[in-house]
Amino acid sequence: MQAQAANPIMNLIPLVLIFVIFYFMLIRPQRQKEKAHQKLLSGVTKNDEIVTSGGIHGTVVNVKEKTLILRIDENVKIEIEKNCVAYIKKPQSAQP
Repeated sequence: MQAQAANPIMNLIPLVLIFVIFYFMLIRPQRQKEKAHQKLLSGVTKNDEIVTSGGIHGTVVNVKEKTLILRIDENVKIEIEKNCVAYIKKPQSAQP
């Protein structure tokens, strides 16, 4: 007796299942994170205190189309790409 040939569609089910798992565990969260980062970048304004992806802490002095001018110390300003902003520091609430 010969073994029956497997249905070709049945051979694709594991591949489709792997793709679905990758989508929900890797691709979708990365897209959501990217959208949140773009929203953060569009909300950067003058006098925001930010931290760059390189770890530089500074205050935004000027916002340009693709770059930011940061004041990192008295009389020390640098220009960085907007996409290098890791996060905006939240103002610390006053403690009673």
